[in-house]
Amino acid sequence: MIILGLTGSIGMGKSTTAAMFAQAGVPVNDADAVVHALYEGEAVAPIETAFPGTVRDGRVDRSLLSAQLSKNPALFQTLETIVHPLVRAREAAFIKHHQREDTPVVLLDIPLLFETGGEGRVDKTVVVTCDPDLQKDRVLSRPGMTLEKFELIRQRQMPDAEKRRRADFIIDTGLGFENARAQVANILAGLKPMKDQVNA
Repeated sequence: MIILGLTGSIGMGKSTTAAMFAQAGVPVNDADAVVHALYEGEAVAPIETAFPGTVRDGRVDRSLLSAQLSKNPALFQTLETIVHPLVRAREAAFIKHHQREDTPVVLLDIPLLFETGGEGRVDKTVVVTCDPDLQKDRVLSRPGMTLEKFELIRQRQMPDAEKRRRADFIIDTGLGFENARAQVANILAGLKPMKDQVNA
């Protein structure tokens, strides 16, 4: 089984690209979706202990948590020590399941892939990119997004140029989503000889 790691800075089109891989038949483990699930389950109690007042109706309120983090960005490390092991456990279960199913290719959608050393857990990395002005326009059009929030998120992410330098594959969503879909198809076609080699 080939494990692809998908990443890209905020507003680059990563989630849309992950959906394209899913539509092409590749199972996707979405780290953000896993976090959402954990914020309604296993992560609730430890986060409330570390960040009092951030739980509402039995689930972590992301806006309240975000407000505490923006006042003290050093607390991101505390949050990561709680959440990352839980996310990794879900990811490991996903991989184990698909190994049993003999799935040829799976995709791990990990926003902080390089920042957390996640490239060591995948066979190939895919970086989604676009022009910085387009990125900014996309992000600032999101509900509740401000320039301050955007900059806070961007500071925690590796620069796009460095991600592209480390990537095995690059998908530019600035060329249009149909073009991106074609790039996804090209990557999957290119992996076929690699799969055949693995199975030989």
